[in-house]
Amino acid sequence: MQTILSIAADALAYGMVLFIISIGLSVTMGLMKVVNLAHGAFAMIGGYIASYATQQMGLPFGVAILAAVLGTMLIAVPLERFLYRRIYGAPELTQVLMTIGITFAIIGIANFVMGPTLKTIALPAQLQGPVDLGFRTIAAHKLFAVAVGIIVAGALWFIIERTPFGVRLRASVDDAAMAGALGVKTKIVYAVSFALAVGLAALGGVVGAQLLPIEPYYALHYMVTFLVVVSVGGAGSIAGALVAALLLGAVQTTGRYLMPEYGEFFFYLAVIAIVCVFPNGLMGRSK
Repeated sequence: MQTILSIAADALAYGMVLFIISIGLSVTMGLMKVVNLAHGAFAMIGGYIASYATQQMGLPFGVAILAAVLGTMLIAVPLERFLYRRIYGAPELTQVLMTIGITFAIIGIANFVMGPTLKTIALPAQLQGPVDLGFRTIAAHKLFAVAVGIIVAGALWFIIERTPFGVRLRASVDDAAMAGALGVKTKIVYAVSFALAVGLAALGGVVGAQLLPIEPYYALHYMVTFLVVVSVGGAGSIAGALVAALLLGAVQTTGRYLMPEYGEFFFYLAVIAIVCVFPNGLMGRSK
C-alpha cells in the first residue's frame, strides 16, 4: 500500500511539472501553429535565472521565480520579433529547422556562460521537508508543484476562454486576415501569446528543477518528452495537456519504480498506443 501511495504521489508531482512546461508548447503549437522545438530551452533559461538569483544573489525563492519568468520573457521578446515572426505560417520543416537552431545556440551560450555542471535552486525551508497528509508524507516541493500546476491550469483556461484577449487570440488563429480587418492587432496578440508560453516554460523549469535538473543539455534531454505530452493531449487543449501529462507521468513513474531496467520503454509504448487510437490526441481537434 505504501508503495502504491509513493508511486501515486511522485507520479502526480512529475505529471504536474510536465504539464506546467508543456502547456506553453501546446499554446504555440495548437493556437499559434508554431512548432517551437526551443521551448525546453526557455524552461532551462528560467531555471538558470532562478539558480543564479537564489545561489549567487541570495534572493528569496518567490522573487527568484518572478525574476525567472520575467527575465525569460524579456529574452524571448526580441527573439519573437526578429526570428519567430518570420516563420508564422511557414511550412513545419522551416519551423523545425529554425527552432532547433535556436535550441543549439541557447545550449552553447548556456554552456559557455554557466558552465557544464548541474545548477541547483535554493528552496525555502517550507519546501525542503516532508508534509504529513495523514495517510502518508510527501516532499513539500512536490506538493508545491502540484499546487502550481492546478493554479496554472485554471488561470490559463480562464484567460483563453473567458477574456477578451482569449477571444482575440482564437480569432487570430482561425482567420488572421479577417481578425486584422476587424481591428485585432494580430502581431501584438501573437507576441503576448508567445511571451505567455515562454513564461510558463520558465515557471515549469523553476518549479520542476528538483525533478528535471537544470543543465546545459536540458533542452535536448526533455525536448521529446514535452512534444509527446502535447501530441498525446492534443495541441491547443489545456485539458488534454493536463490529462496527457498526468497519464504519461504515471506510466513513467510506475515503470521506474517497478521495472527500472526497462528504462522508458513503457512510456513510449503508452505513447504509441494512445496516438494509434487517438491520432489527433486525447482532446485534440480533428484536422
